[in-house]
Amino acid sequence: MFKDFLSTFSFLTVIPLFRSLKLEFFPQRMRPYFPLVGLMIGILAGVLDYFLGYFFSNPVRSWLDVVALIWITGGLHLDGLGDSADGLLSHRSIERTLEIMKDSRVGVMGVLAIISVLGIKWGGISEIGTHRFIAISIIPAYSRTSMVVAMKFLDYCRSSGTAKGFFIEPVKWRDFLPFCIIIGFSCFLSIGAIVINFSFLVITSVMIKFYKHKLGCITGDTLGAMCEIVESFMFLCIGAVL
Repeated sequence: MFKDFLSTFSFLTVIPLFRSLKLEFFPQRMRPYFPLVGLMIGILAGVLDYFLGYFFSNPVRSWLDVVALIWITGGLHLDGLGDSADGLLSHRSIERTLEIMKDSRVGVMGVLAIISVLGIKWGGISEIGTHRFIAISIIPAYSRTSMVVAMKFLDYCRSSGTAKGFFIEPVKWRDFLPFCIIIGFSCFLSIGAIVINFSFLVITSVMIKFYKHKLGCITGDTLGAMCEIVESFMFLCIGAVL
């Protein structure tokens, strides 16, 4: 169980703490740990934000938080966002859309999507006043949980690929038990708890419905895009009330 958590941490971040352990990857067993690794990512960003507050204005410190989130993950999900935007916004057939998404080159729509999402994320974080550390810490956990929710309700589009292993076995409801810990932490946000959980449900549902309409399934790229979009709009929503 602990090794699966370490594997998830190594998969979702570029922090080389456990590289020397030569961990085996069993993707179907890693899914429950997505929110916990997301929480660790958020805590790292929250701690950084706390210390940056002593030296920089709120806008600068917030932008450095965004940069930190990119660095910690190695831009893993931003890459998926760019590829997904190029394919899904091309208005082509499903087959052609999947071909475009597989192309490693990023087009205009991909660049615009990345810039837009990072701008929304920066704007949202900049607006957070009270409970700033808690908000920054737990929202990355919610965004990574959204990927597991998508795995629960949608099938995988391709016959192979990095994300294929996550679909070997169906997602079970017990896989969301660690996420309950995150929901518990959200209670410290008072009124923000309602906003953060409601926005998570709405944004995740809209994204799943969009993917179902456009493709009828998901890929590793669309999962990454979902993580970034959910994270950005959740920061925006929580920034409006805290």
